[in-house]
This record gives sequence, structure tokens and C-alpha cells, in this order.
Amino acid sequence: MASSRTALRICPLCEATCGLTLTIEDDRVTRARGDRDDVFSAGFICPKGAAFGEVDGDPDRLTAPLVRREGRLVEATWAEAWEAVATGLGGVLAEHGRAASAVYLGNPNVHTVAGGLYPPMVVRALGTRNVFSASTLDQMPKQAACGHMYGDALAVPVPDLDRTDHLVVIGGNPMVSNGSLATAADFPGKLKALRRRGGRLTVIDPKRTRTAELADLHLAPRPGTDAALLFALVHVLFEERLTDLGRLAGHVTGVDEVRALARDFPPETVAAHCDVPAAEIRTLARDLAAAPTAAVYGRLGSTAVRFGTVASWLIDVLNILTGNLDRPGGAMFPLPPTAPAPRPPRPGRGFATGRWHSRVSGHPEVASELPAAALAEEIDTPGEGRVRALVTIAGNPVLSAPDGERLDRALAGLDFMVSVDPYLNETTRHADVVLPPPPPSRGAHYDFAFTHFSVRNNARYSPPTVPLEEGRPDEPEILARLTLLIGGLGAEADPALVDEQAITHRLGKETADPHSPVHGREPGELAGQLTGRTGYERRLDMMLRLGPYGDAFGADPQGLTLQRLLDRPHGIDLGPLRPRVPEILRTASGTIELAPAPVTADVPRLLESVAGRAGDGLVLIGRRHLRSNNSWMHNVPALTGGTNRCTLQVHPEDAARLGLTDAAPARIKGAGGEIEAPVEVTDAMRPGVVSLPHGWGHDRDGTRLTVAARTPGANLNQLLDGSLLDPLSGTAVLGGFPVQVAPA
Repeated sequence: MASSRTALRICPLCEATCGLTLTIEDDRVTRARGDRDDVFSAGFICPKGAAFGEVDGDPDRLTAPLVRREGRLVEATWAEAWEAVATGLGGVLAEHGRAASAVYLGNPNVHTVAGGLYPPMVVRALGTRNVFSASTLDQMPKQAACGHMYGDALAVPVPDLDRTDHLVVIGGNPMVSNGSLATAADFPGKLKALRRRGGRLTVIDPKRTRTAELADLHLAPRPGTDAALLFALVHVLFEERLTDLGRLAGHVTGVDEVRALARDFPPETVAAHCDVPAAEIRTLARDLAAAPTAAVYGRLGSTAVRFGTVASWLIDVLNILTGNLDRPGGAMFPLPPTAPAPRPPRPGRGFATGRWHSRVSGHPEVASELPAAALAEEIDTPGEGRVRALVTIAGNPVLSAPDGERLDRALAGLDFMVSVDPYLNETTRHADVVLPPPPPSRGAHYDFAFTHFSVRNNARYSPPTVPLEEGRPDEPEILARLTLLIGGLGAEADPALVDEQAITHRLGKETADPHSPVHGREPGELAGQLTGRTGYERRLDMMLRLGPYGDAFGADPQGLTLQRLLDRPHGIDLGPLRPRVPEILRTASGTIELAPAPVTADVPRLLESVAGRAGDGLVLIGRRHLRSNNSWMHNVPALTGGTNRCTLQVHPEDAARLGLTDAAPARIKGAGGEIEAPVEVTDAMRPGVVSLPHGWGHDRDGTRLTVAARTPGANLNQLLDGSLLDPLSGTAVLGGFPVQVAPA
């Protein structure tokens, strides 16, 4: 007879971080439902969370390491896998140097404890500047803009959803995505609550999305024109004297520079470029200024475009000029429990890019990363410093980055590749060693990343709900051992050394910092107070104790510790967001720099695009699915079918003009190649725009993705050749680019 029990778990499948109640029978998750007592999600669950058991128990998940022998990947023991990494990776580093290595970090890293703690240590051990990640396929423009304005690329304001009176969503569809760069369990419910309390919702999106259908106002601009539209709103605020910085007035510099730049973007000039009437632009600007509180919020449609950083900057400019930054109901800065305890306000070093450049095309570094779109050329272009060894952690750039065909060929030419990944997918099939972490239920969970973007401060921790199989390492141990091997220590080295080194380093810095709550104390004595069964739990305990709500190692008996989180399995509510300026600022001036020179230098390029004639052809945009998250959930039966399909959505007028038929295949051609996808005729699209979802293309040999291979879909990114980038962030332009479409 099967034994049955329940366990609590934070969902790791999207940014909403909802609490789940799992039913577990004989160490197998058989059901997932919302945790009604969770302090953050209060029982909300989406189809992804409900499918947690299927995701966790996917039979295609690797259960043992794979090692390449005689050209084939075969199962091996962990000892054999570690030996293969030491020999293969060590050999490349010894012969060609550490500059010939690279790391790629995928999106799932921000959804695990291990991904939040260990990848920086892997990078440091590797000693390379060739770091690539999904950030330059997603949100890096927002981080770059905030870095320049506030001095910290992680100081990203989020909409105070529970208290705002007017929310403007640009390039996002949170009714489907559940939010992104704004962690809000039940984002749809919060939007409906906004409407119920008499608030206003405005959506700016080329498609009539589910979020747009809920809105009071939907503007459907031509894709890629968001920055010009936002600048026109800024123009109206200045022209009609609607600006009011409120309490931030003494903390902002550069207002006059922005005013001067905005003169060139009157709505009457911008209207034709955006295909939005000037009167509607003016009305929206006035409504923003008149609202008791308001927040402008942008997502992927405003970042993965030609002017992604400028658009991201202007979103914050609008929030600042209307007095809505850093006040309840506006856009506010979360205070994560594992962030360092606040220090006194002071100028900082600021934010700089281009501290080094990529070898082939000379792309500037941004936030210590190079553009993901440049990975292929760094591998396949001969010369000194060519990337010969690659470490990938939870990433599938063959599907996620532009021109996957080229990257596919480049990966096949590497001297050595090691992947930490539970699947043999389109990228990891090229690895010489694949190190699979166990399923989510067998690992702990704490959201290091998403508490930086949470719309309400909270702390929640999930210990493993199912025990590990005998002899199988968890993901923290895998990454710790990989760090030690890269550093030249053998497979026999204790992985606990990595965590202890991190603890010693952090406590040494804190006790030497006169503004730290533990200044002057003995690091060894503090380390002795840490609790936790594992190294990562001890590190989490340390970060919580040193954080803004922490006990400061006994100084505050009511403060946060790991044990307090364990005692409160539904989480601890830390209250609504509160104003944080000037403590958040780390610019050289100690102010919010409204007109940072690197960003304003890109405005002439934007002005040229407004003056240029808009093309008459089709442009393509991506879209999100409720039951998917990029490329990594297409192998789960419960999350396939329905609306989660790879179709080319086309407006009826365009379909008639081009001879396209609903459900019939179409050929789509871009600068990077051609693909085919079935047509879905819908008046939700604006004329002149077609839409294809991101993350598909599961049709390559050598993978083990049984369900995904049955309906592989087409890879949107194969339409791109990788040359279109936002120059300020290195982010690939994944939307608003021209395509040709014809019946297949």
C-alpha cells in the first residue's frame, strides 16, 4: 500500500513564486495545488504549478551523468564523469589558457538555490571574461538603464500593484506570463483588483493580448517604436508643465537635459512613426500626471528591441517626472531579505560598461556579460583567444539565441563542453559530459533573484520534499565540485570547501565594514552560530542574519534567521514596499542621474528612426504562453496542446492579401534564415504584424525530448542572424524585425 503525505513547496516554474501543497506517494509527486496559507500567493496556482508533478517526474529527465565515448554519449558513474571533466576541461585550459573558455547561464538558474549561489564561483574559478547568459536575450536593457540612473544594475523598481491608481503596461502580457521583473503571485488577480477599486489599466502592445482585453485603454503601436512613443509622453509632460518630482526633487539631476532632448519628440511628429494618434498620446500623458498614483511598467516587448535600453530608461523617466518613483502606488524598490543590511546614503562607484570587449566583434561588456548573440562567433572564428571549452548551466542557447544553426555547428567544433542540465536537449547534445541535477522536489528552494523584484517583501524557504537517491549529488554539490575541479583540485576534494570559503569571505568583509551590523566582531565566532544541514543552508542563514530584517547574529532576537523560516513553512510577510531613496543610490553623484551620458548618446539614433520612413512590410513579434516558459517546458504532456502551440498569428487583412489560410503552413523568411509554421488567423493582431512564440524548434537528432519532438514547432530565432543588437546592453533584437511571409 502506497504511503501518502503532503509537503509545502515554492513553485520554481515561473517568476510568480507561488506556494504549492504537494501530495507525495512513495517519493513521487502525484498532485500539486495552491497553498492557501502561503503569505505571498494565498492559494493562487497556474497550469504550470498544477503540472509540477509531471515536470518533476518527466521520464526523459537524466538520472545519471552522460560521458562521450567514441562519439556517443553514454551513461557513466559520477566518479567517471568527474574524471572526464578534470581530464577534458583541464587539458584545454592547460594548453590554451583560461581565455579560451566560456560560460553560458540559462534562465532556469534564477529558479534554484544552486543557480543563485554557485555560478559566480564557477565563473571565478574558470577565470574567463567570456560570460554569456539569457540576460542579453531578455532584461539586460532594464538593468543597464537602472545601472546608469541609480548606480546599481539590480536596483530595478517594480509597480506597487496593490496600491496604484493607474498602471501602464508596455510590451508585457502579465495575464499570461504571471509577471516578469515584477514578482507578483496572482498578477491577473491584482489587475482585476485594480479595476474593482476604481483604478485604471492602460496597455501598450501591438497585439490585443489577454491583458489588453482587460484594459481601459489599449494602444497598438507599430512594433519597435516604444521608445519614441515614451519620449512623446515625456515631451507632453514638459510642454504642458505637468512634471512634479515630489519628494525626489532634491535627489534628481539631469532634468534640464531630458527636457532639451524631449523637444524633438512632439506627439505630432512621433504619431506617424508609431501609428498612434497624437491626441491619444497627449491624453495618456495627462492621465499619468493627473492620477493620484501611477506606475509605468515595461517588459520584453520594450527590452528585446532596437532601442531597448532607451525605452527602459524612459519608463523610469516617466515615473520620476510624475512623482511616482519610490512612493506607495508608484514604482518602488523591493528590499530582499538576503540583500546586505542598508548602509547610510553615500555616492558610489556608479555603473560602467565596456570594461572589456568581445574578441571578434568588439561588443562591450555589460554587467560582466557579453552578448549571447556573439557566442557562436567567439567559438567558430579562428585566432588567439578562440573559445575552445564551454560550460553551460541550465541553458539551451541553440533555441534561445539568434541563428541557432550557426551556434549548433559551432558547438560541434568545441574541444570540450560540459553541461549541468537535467535534459539532453538541442544544446547539451553537443556536450562531452552532462551532469544532471535531481528533480525540483529533491532540492531546496529559496528565491534569491525574485525577491529583488517582488511587489511585496517576503521571505520563504522550501527544504527538499523528497530525499535524494543513494549516491546522487544535489545541484549545489554538482556546482561546488565543478568549481573545485576547474580550480585544479581533484574529484576527491570536499565540496563543502566552496561554501566555507564563501562564508569566510563574506564574514571577513562584513566584520571589517564600519557600517555593517557585525562590524568588529570575530568572523570565526559568527560562523560558529550558523545553522543548517548543508553548506547552502549555512550560507542562506548567514545572508538572512546579515540582511535588512536579520538578527545580526543575536543583536536582534526578533530578526530573521534560517530557523525562523523553517518554523514558518508558509513564509514570513515582511510588509509592503517602502521608499528607499536615497539609500538605494550608488551613482558617483549620489543622485538619480536622469540623463546618463551613455543613454542620451543613443537618442540621435532614435531620432533618425523617427525621421525615417516606416517600412511597408511585415514585422514579427514574439509572444508568451500561459503553459510554457521559454524552451524548457515543451516536454510535459499536461502543458502541451490548447493555446500552447507554435503558430504564426496573422491579421485577417494580411492573410487575405498574402494568400494565407488558417491552419495551413506558411514560410517565414528573415535575415538569418527561413522556417515554416502553421497560420493562425486572428484579429487580435494589428495589421502589418505577425507573431510567433519563442523557444520552439525541437526537431534535431540526438536529443531525448520525446514529447517535445512530437510537436517540435519552429524556432523564431532562426530568422535572425545575430547582427541586430541594442548597442547599450548587447541584447538581441527578438521583436519588431522585418520578415517576408508566403504560403509554404
